[in-house]
Parts: sequence; structure tokens; C-alpha cells
Amino acid sequence: MPKVNEPTLNDLVCRAFERTGMRSDMARDAAGVLVTTEMMGIRTHGLARVEPYAARLRDGGVNPAALPIITAPAPALRQVDGQNGLGAAVALRATQAAMQAAREVGLGAAFCRGSSHLGALAPQLHLAAEAGFAAFFCTNTSPMIAPPGGQRPVIGNTPLGIALPDQSGRHVMLDIAMSVVARSRVRQAAARGDAIPESWATDAAGNPTTDAAAAMQGVMQAIGGTKGANLALCLDLLVGGLSGAAMLSEIPNANLDTQAVANVGHLFLVIDAARLMPPAALSERLGDAREMLSRGAAENAAAPPRMPGTRALEKLAQARSEGVEIETKLYARLQALAGA
Repeated sequence: MPKVNEPTLNDLVCRAFERTGMRSDMARDAAGVLVTTEMMGIRTHGLARVEPYAARLRDGGVNPAALPIITAPAPALRQVDGQNGLGAAVALRATQAAMQAAREVGLGAAFCRGSSHLGALAPQLHLAAEAGFAAFFCTNTSPMIAPPGGQRPVIGNTPLGIALPDQSGRHVMLDIAMSVVARSRVRQAAARGDAIPESWATDAAGNPTTDAAAAMQGVMQAIGGTKGANLALCLDLLVGGLSGAAMLSEIPNANLDTQAVANVGHLFLVIDAARLMPPAALSERLGDAREMLSRGAAENAAAPPRMPGTRALEKLAQARSEGVEIETKLYARLQALAGA
């Protein structure tokens, strides 16, 4: 498999989006987010998303000419109308808007509507942490989880992210969805014909299944059962309901209909951590927390406890030093999309 450096990948993905008619500045922003995601090792939400995103841009589900409109209804608040733009680019600009507000008043929150699937939250979390901000991010998605007492998908898996900055660069970054696994993992297993653990999803009749294809016709299982489903529900109401975006089953599945306008909602809340304590003091506290985790390690554990985000940061540093290893067929498809 070829190894490709970050600038080359950024240029390749940017050109792939530009060929759909997407604005160059938004294409560059989206490319940077997806390439960073890939370098963090989150391959389900990295370069594999370029092709389906390009299809939505070409087919009308996403507006290639979109430029988000950002307003400030209060000193700490930003409202972002993504103009049905590509979620990765909308999310980056919304994160930057929230950070601008936090620099001014200590805390900033950007509520987005009119966006689309944004991929992983980790790149935006990293951006905030690198700038010294603690963060809480969330987005809603098309339905894939049944409500408690229900059988049909009504609730998305509402991914959420939390970050704490460490001046040494060892930021804490949690990026999780409210389903046991991301639906993309089930979709990939179905494409390969692989079985899945029965804890991941149910079939259309509501029965746990190891058949990935059957799971794609059913619902994803929420983490923590009823608690996870209700948490996903309330996060969706917070992110979609409060922003004015679509919510719950109003959001179409763009994987099935590339012409569907999703109107996804996002929330990016950041805190200027230095206003609460000096960066060195926060780094020391995070170091203390790591020591506490290490003391809680099980005997003969295959891997010691570690802070969320550790692996992603290690992979990012390695990829920036050595390049990104890309599956040959995927690289060829990206080159074709870019007209290379």
C-alpha cells in the first residue's frame, strides 16, 4: 500500500471536492478535517468518506456553493446556518466561531443548523485543545436507534466529544457515539460478508443478530440500553431542537438518498481553560489523573489504562512524520475523483 504525506492528501481531497463545484475555501477546510481524521486512525470517517460526500455534492443533497452564515445573538453564543454545506467544513468554521467567542468572554457555544454529516469529532476536538480550550461537542444523525419500548429507528446515535487541553500536547479527547459501535462498521462488515457481534444491532424484527446485512435493515443497539437511548434522545433535542435543525426521524439517511437534504444540527461548546487555572496547573492535574489510572491497572493486563485520545494522538504524530498508508484501491479512487 502506498504511503502519502499530509500536504499531498490535502491537495488530492480538496481537488476531488472542487471538481463537484464546491467552493475552494470550503473544499480546503473539509479536506483538512478528513485527512486529519485518517491520520488519527479513524478510517471509517476519514478518506473513505470522500467518495460518498462527493456524490452528495454532485447530486444535490449537499450544496457545493454553501458558505456558512454566522451571527452572534449574545456575547457567548454563535448561530451558524450551514447553508446545507458539507458538514466537515461547516463544523470547522463553527468550532472557530465558538473559540472566538470564548476568547472574548471565557466560554463560547456555536449552534449549527443546515449542515450535513460531519464525520468524526476528533479533528475539531484537537483543534480546540491545541488552542487551549476545553470542549463539549455533539451532532445529531439520521435515525438508527429505537426509543425505549420501540422497535423502529427514531433516534440517531448522536456522537459526542469531550476534550481537555494539555500544554504538553497530550490532550484528553473522547469521541464516541451512543450506539455500541458506529453504523459504518456494520456497513463495512455487510459489504465484506463478515459476521458481527450480536450486541451491536438487531434485525428488522427486533432480534439480536450476527448477520451484518440483516442488521442494516434493523436498528443499532444503544450503549447502556434504555439509559443510552434516552441520552441519545435528549442530546438530539439539545443539538437539533435548540439549533432549529432537523431532529430525530426528520433527518434522512443520505447513504440511501444522495439527493436528500439532511439539515443536520451540531453543537460546539468551548471553554477558555486558562481562565480557570494556568495551563501548567491543568497539565499537572492531568498528569496526576494518568498516574491514578496507572495505579488502577489490572494484573497481567494486555494494555494499561490510558486517557481517551492517546492512540489517536500517537497515530497523528506518526502519520505526520512517516506519511499515511492508504489502501491501493481507495487511493486510486481518490485520484480519479481528483482528476489526477
